[in-house]
Amino acid sequence: MAPGTVKRTASPTRSISPPPLRRKVESSVNKKAMNSFFAPTSQKKPGPITWRALEKGLVIGKHSPEATSTTLPSKNRKVAAFDLDGTLIKTKSGNKFAKGADDWKWWDAGVPGKVRELSSEGFQIVIFSNQSKISLKKGKDGDMPALSNFKKKLTALMTQLDLPMSVYASTEATEYRKPRPGMWAEFVDDYDLDVVGVDMSNSVYVGDAAGRPGDFAATDHGFAANVGIPFKTPEEFFLGQDPVEASGLFDPKEYIETKPETEFQRKHPLEIVLFCGSPGSGKSTYFWNNLEPLGYERVNQDILKSVRRSIMLQSSSLIVQQRQKCLKVAREFLEAKKSVVIDNTNANQETREHYTTLAKELSIPVRVIHFLSPPELCKHNATVRAANKNLNPESRISLPGIAFADYKRRYQEPTLDEGFEDIHPVPFRFVGDEEAKRIWGQYWI
Repeated sequence: MAPGTVKRTASPTRSISPPPLRRKVESSVNKKAMNSFFAPTSQKKPGPITWRALEKGLVIGKHSPEATSTTLPSKNRKVAAFDLDGTLIKTKSGNKFAKGADDWKWWDAGVPGKVRELSSEGFQIVIFSNQSKISLKKGKDGDMPALSNFKKKLTALMTQLDLPMSVYASTEATEYRKPRPGMWAEFVDDYDLDVVGVDMSNSVYVGDAAGRPGDFAATDHGFAANVGIPFKTPEEFFLGQDPVEASGLFDPKEYIETKPETEFQRKHPLEIVLFCGSPGSGKSTYFWNNLEPLGYERVNQDILKSVRRSIMLQSSSLIVQQRQKCLKVAREFLEAKKSVVIDNTNANQETREHYTTLAKELSIPVRVIHFLSPPELCKHNATVRAANKNLNPESRISLPGIAFADYKRRYQEPTLDEGFEDIHPVPFRFVGDEEAKRIWGQYWI
């Protein structure tokens, strides 16, 4: 039996009450459904709800009522998929996060009726939810209170709806976390939808993280785009309101290569080329594609093993040490008559000044390649890189948000007044084969 599966009570071996009176068949189903909906959750007979968990952070619940009039089509199935918090339900307390398993109510009074209607029309009902507050690791006392509360809440929700449905909840930042399509892939596999087929154009995903003004994110919008089904907000789907256009929604497909890369020309037999750009802006890829073929040597603090990748853990002395090591290696290459590329962020004038001073001392020119990738694109790059081994030849790890915030805080636009011979701007454009483009072109953050 899967972990968390609810055991059904064994049938008694003796009669415990007189046989019930025979009732009219035509009214029994409606009365049962009506009584089940309006009865308090504590008085309901638990339906057959099963739970299981996957190692990479996915909790799956399945509700299969014994008596149901819903018959799913055997071919080309329609799916009605929903986010949970802020879409199907909200807190009774008014708090942003629920106080406990009972702190919830329907997002709107019409939600349960609409979901039942979809089920009766042959839609397969499923919930996809990010639940980062849930941990699948047992605490000191062997319990997992957040998981227990989540199961109680979803058991009550599914019992009230009383229809066949399932829930997939991502608990970690793995391939299952929206907007990544891992939960959808697991759902398709669980129900053999790759064989049965899904009517994608007539299916729908409803979620509140749509990238609208005031939304905390666009993960639901991105999830639907990755999956390939139409997307609606709760206001559109349940209330019939007009859609609100997302403002400034980041679309990775806009950065798929359509033009030749900006060409960089080597000007001198011996020179320093200084990169300036955020983590994830494409600096290392640009080096391998454009400067390594021209004979430049690369100086990179990660390769030199002197950087602690989480900026929160870097002390001022460690930063000085890593800079000194980079300067030492750069000097050694230059004294051996080899031009170098300083493949670090080099965010501000103070950092860049160390290399202009070295260039003056050796009487050689120093040039800048300025990477113009916007912050959301850099975060996207770093996330895709860390999650896909085939796109991560240097085995870079996932970067914390503070890495990007720190670069933004320190950033000063490079100018010729700092002593550079020229500044070469590089807008980002992804270059790769069709499979790499497919992966990179999905929403990841």
